[in-house]
Amino acid sequence: MGIVWGARPSIEDWLAAGTELLALPTTRVAMVLAPELALTPTELREQREQVARRAPTAGVADFHPDAELDTSKPARLVPFVRRSPDPLLQFVPLAILDSVRTQTGPASLSQQAQALGGLAYTGSQDIGDRIAVTNHERVLRDGEAIARLLDDIAADRRRSYPRVGISISTSR
Repeated sequence: MGIVWGARPSIEDWLAAGTELLALPTTRVAMVLAPELALTPTELREQREQVARRAPTAGVADFHPDAELDTSKPARLVPFVRRSPDPLLQFVPLAILDSVRTQTGPASLSQQAQALGGLAYTGSQDIGDRIAVTNHERVLRDGEAIARLLDDIAADRRRSYPRVGISISTSR
């Protein structure tokens, strides 16, 4: 895990921290925190896009504590389940992402029975899609409790950081 400081870290700061972490022999996923960041979720996403364009060997995802809940579709839920105590960018080597996305597990007994019965089983669903559907079901069921826990973490951050000298932007 790395840290970039300041209300508006530069693209170069993000890239340097992510690249340095991915160069370590045991790193599979690099998380670069920005505890003083003064960007909205939309602004962080725009910054992530700039970083991703300059990091051709890594997938880059953004996580923000103020991401909104949208349960209309599984894919729209992703920013909410990526809420984090601090804004951050996650760097994952594309080779790892490709290996995970291309893996398909064997069909379950139920899926095999469906196929034998002429039903529409067409093989394993993409892992990202399976995760999105599972997350969607869970948040529909437990969303209020999850949101309360995330809000408690954010409140603790607002109380704790100033005590140790970390500034928190009020513009978020």
